[in-house]
Amino acid sequence: MEWSWVDTHCHLQLDSRPAAELLNRATDVAWVVVPGVDAASSRAALELATSFPDRILATAGLHPHEAERWPDEEDAITELAKKAAAIGETGLDFYRNLAPPDAQKKAFIAQLDLAAQLQKPVVIHCRDAFAQIHTILERQDLGTLAVLHCWTGGTRWTKRFLDLGCWFSFAGPVAFETGETIRLGAALVPPERALVETDTPFLSPPPFRQQPNEPGRVRLIGEALAGVWSLPVNEVARITSANAATVFKR
Repeated sequence: MEWSWVDTHCHLQLDSRPAAELLNRATDVAWVVVPGVDAASSRAALELATSFPDRILATAGLHPHEAERWPDEEDAITELAKKAAAIGETGLDFYRNLAPPDAQKKAFIAQLDLAAQLQKPVVIHCRDAFAQIHTILERQDLGTLAVLHCWTGGTRWTKRFLDLGCWFSFAGPVAFETGETIRLGAALVPPERALVETDTPFLSPPPFRQQPNEPGRVRLIGEALAGVWSLPVNEVARITSANAATVFKR
């Protein structure tokens, strides 16, 4: 039996191409998760989920780049989160620093509290902030509600986040030529704790590096992980799809 894939993170609402076109091309993808990055995009994600109920789940949240807007966005995102499959994309990004660290932490912790309150998973963006996010998650004790989106950690941080019970979602960088550190981390992740994603329209895997990404390329992420784990590609599809159904209660 040939298993279908689940793309657990693709921003179809931020793509200039029609969602229907991208979904139609993704013939081996059973369903996808469309994350919000602010109230407007979260609302758009939920509208897509209504239009494609068999193919799309939506999340609602505020990206760390937009963290300063949390006081203005909190009420809307809280209401949208009640209808969404998960909270996020939230987290910390100390690489681009498009919002002050204190504002990022405040918005992140508030959304973790919301996830705990609603008992829904939370999709976490982590860039140059492994230590800070680990400290916060350890304190919040969310366990398997935490999904580490586009995981890029090496062995040290992978071990530490495994101990917290998190899920690890792998995207294009695990297949990059420069992704050896990520692959070493991925080797420590039990397949039963892993998810796959494209982060459409970003981070296209080889051989599409300079092109906009799309859900139909999620298999390439799975193929990279199959190499890391020495598993058949179809088995990676089966396991990660079952994991996605567990995480997002599909």
